[in-house]
Amino acid sequence: MLSAQLLEWNQTEAEYPRSSTIADCFAAQVARAPEAIALIAGPRQFTYRELDAQSNRLAHRLQTLGVGPDTLVGVGMERSATLVVSLLAILKSGGAYVPLELNFPKERLSLVMEDSGMPLLLTTSRSRGRIPESDTTVVDAENLLVATGNSGRVSCAAAPHNLAYVIYTSGSTGRPKGVMIEHRNVVNFFTGMDRAIGCAPGVWLAVTSVSFDISVLELLWTLTRGFTVVLHDDAGPQTIADDMLRYGVTHLQMTPSLARMLTLDPRAFAALSGLRQMLLGGEAVPAALIRHLRQVFRGPIHNMYGPTETTIWSTSFAVAEADGFVSIGKPIANTQIYILDEQLQPVASGETGELCIGGAGVARGYWRRPELTAERFLTLPQLSPQRIYRTGDLARFLPDGNLEFLGRADFQVKLRGHRIELGEIEALLEKQPGIRQAVVVLREDREGDQRLVAHCVADGAAAHETASLRSALASILPDYMVPSGFVFLDAMPLTGNGKTDRKALLKLPAPIVAQTTPSDGHVAANEMERLVARVWQQALGVPSVGLSDNFFDLGAHSLTVAEAHAGLQQALGREIPLVDLFQYTTVSTLARSLAGSQSASPASSLSDRAARRRMARQES
Repeated sequence: MLSAQLLEWNQTEAEYPRSSTIADCFAAQVARAPEAIALIAGPRQFTYRELDAQSNRLAHRLQTLGVGPDTLVGVGMERSATLVVSLLAILKSGGAYVPLELNFPKERLSLVMEDSGMPLLLTTSRSRGRIPESDTTVVDAENLLVATGNSGRVSCAAAPHNLAYVIYTSGSTGRPKGVMIEHRNVVNFFTGMDRAIGCAPGVWLAVTSVSFDISVLELLWTLTRGFTVVLHDDAGPQTIADDMLRYGVTHLQMTPSLARMLTLDPRAFAALSGLRQMLLGGEAVPAALIRHLRQVFRGPIHNMYGPTETTIWSTSFAVAEADGFVSIGKPIANTQIYILDEQLQPVASGETGELCIGGAGVARGYWRRPELTAERFLTLPQLSPQRIYRTGDLARFLPDGNLEFLGRADFQVKLRGHRIELGEIEALLEKQPGIRQAVVVLREDREGDQRLVAHCVADGAAAHETASLRSALASILPDYMVPSGFVFLDAMPLTGNGKTDRKALLKLPAPIVAQTTPSDGHVAANEMERLVARVWQQALGVPSVGLSDNFFDLGAHSLTVAEAHAGLQQALGREIPLVDLFQYTTVSTLARSLAGSQSASPASSLSDRAARRRMARQES
């Protein structure tokens, strides 16, 4: 039986509009403040009345195309006002949206389109070329909006139990899986956020990709609570600072990795002081990061936790100061937390077990995956009359009822906010010629710098094909899922019962991923080359860098790019276009460029924004 104390910790019941959909909640806010500014997207600005009319017009058109309850409609377009209008229109028409991250390889997008069976996909002329060919009907949303149509309220046939969206996450079998979230899950989540962080309107800077479920908080909860949403189009520290200062941003939600990037840029770091509230989530929050943020921001910092399968965030913790570790807090409204042992029985308070979540946020399940749904979504009458989701996370209750997150019980990891099934990468590696076995682990050889490392047992010459392996994975997987290091072994270490010993792999020396080393004679010949090599070594955490080494083949990601960019600017005492780190990817070429230019040309600012967008792909 659950202890009385545990039951008290889970007393989080709150009333919410159980008969309402997301569209109903938005309509109520439009009625409350029709002339308030709802959305700012680049040069465009919309009042709540205007955003309502635009999304109504598109929703009517979608219904004429056959969209109704539980119809999946793909959304594949750049971050723009049309994106937000499209999401609202799909929900108003009764359908459910399926976001496509257009920065992903086309093969990945094809998998999502094929698995979902989406009959319709909304895009724009600027994004159409990035949509793979398929049987799906692709429609230009901007063309539908230009056409004259009915802007009056839409008669939405969707009910609270109908789907609102299906978001695809990494799958252990090598294929992504779609999580089905209903309107009632989201409407309850809205109430949970009201209680956890308050709902006094402000200015919210939306930085998260719509393919990441925390965007629902930034784009939909905000628009049902009267916020002004500023749609940010890339996640570079400098442009975030620009928007925060220009629009008087009061609220910002981000992964700890993005927060760390902002701390590296003096202007962005200082801009954080103007916030009213800050939300961190998507990965574990280091105590050192909190201490750093507290240098400029004294307001509420909320550490948020929750899997996609239980509707965005399930617990929240208001962080004061950080010593040791940062708790993930207590459950939000109408959410229950259970810490269970291997027999699915509650453990004693303070003991470690699997964190399981029940309540109104639990999803319908996985799209067209009944076996996996039955495996992860359980009915345990002794605990709850409702289904409970097994997160696979390990945790324990602290004496005050807050939760301590203790890592994973399986082979799923979080990297810079992205949930990754290591089995998906391993399955793709083992399909490559000459690879007999592959095991991927997440290493953190330097505090705050996590990287994927692939260990392979290969046949003969395949052991020398690191570049081709990386290229093959990059053609299928998102950037953040491509390992930064490859280690070739004669055989995998085994545990006593004959299973692969992943802990032993983590004890191996960190892989040296440089292609050339000083011993090869590729040593820096002048002061600029020595400076670039030194900054790269520090950012990448490697002992040496050769003149011909490719920065990104050495494992650079968005955070290391930001560190290297900041380090070079500080060392040289001048501004350096961010795009230079993407255009000149070896020590020799970057040093030559830096030596030959004393300031950024006017044209570089446009390229710089493209570079930041590329950097942002790994963060949002």
